[in-house]
Amino acid sequence: MNALAARVPYAILVCCLLTPALPARAEAARYELDPEHLTVAFLVDHIGYAKVLGMFRAARGSYSFDEASAALSNVRIEVDTLSVFSNFAKRDQHLKSADFLNSAEFPRMVFTAASAKRTGERSFEIAGQLELVGRSQPLTLTATWNKSGVSPIDKDYRMGVSARGSFKRSSYGMNYAVGNGWVGDEVPLIIEFEAVRK
Repeated sequence: MNALAARVPYAILVCCLLTPALPARAEAARYELDPEHLTVAFLVDHIGYAKVLGMFRAARGSYSFDEASAALSNVRIEVDTLSVFSNFAKRDQHLKSADFLNSAEFPRMVFTAASAKRTGERSFEIAGQLELVGRSQPLTLTATWNKSGVSPIDKDYRMGVSARGSFKRSSYGMNYAVGNGWVGDEVPLIIEFEAVRK
């Protein structure tokens, strides 16, 4: 074996030792929405005088998020329509009726999205589907990633998000008082939550 051949394995060894190891590929973590820090609310215009603020008292959800790349995926938020609350019992019963949510037949409202588009340093556009009263329609949420870190209270690693969107209730067949303008058709959504990394 000549001298050149003898030096080749040594050169390969030196290259391997001097080449920095590539970082491991980041993996998306699973997050679950904390029901104690979750608000799903809505606004509906009332005859042009003012908007009624309502909310759902029971909801849950999860998603996957890679903090290094800010890749968001597998979003699912489930809302119990029977938990609707607008601070007026008679109106709440009407909202649960077939004129609106038809909660007896459709007890869940579900938003799902396979992925999201990053639009800024901490902003996202989440194009998904909203299933409501047995129909599924496209819905896009704009979301802001507020903060991530270890909570000083319970030591969980948490992520805080604010999201907004809107839909027309008539597109789901909820046409009560749309024609005469007494109840607004456009329904803005307000979603605020903390999610715990699992």
